[in-house]
Amino acid sequence: QVQLVESGGGLVPPGGSLRLSCEASGFTLDYYVIGWFRQAPGKEREEIAAISTFDDSTFYADSVKGRFTVSRHSAHYTAYLQMDKLKPEDTAVYYCATVEGTVPAGPGLDYPYWGQGTQVTVSS
Repeated sequence: QVQLVESGGGLVPPGGSLRLSCEASGFTLDYYVIGWFRQAPGKEREEIAAISTFDDSTFYADSVKGRFTVSRHSAHYTAYLQMDKLKPEDTAVYYCATVEGTVPAGPGLDYPYWGQGTQVTVSS
């Protein structure tokens, strides 16, 4: 059973930075995609980034492009979301999710496995 654990959320002032981690375990295949999502109160879940271990492709939503960077540690089944120049509108619960397979990163993938989420609050 694939399991994901996020960490690294917290309170940060506008303009600050945070790095989220997503530690995965239980994969049965060699390749997978890690996707990052967020959900703010009263809003729909938003897909914001993804990285594929198949071809190292990445995806970013327009709302975070140029400010957020997704990466991975190849040996430790861990993905990261570096968030810079944070804005109050980035406040949300952030989730990572994964799907196994030789799939490039992109929007709209069907992710069967999800982490528990970590709160990010951007406020002065």
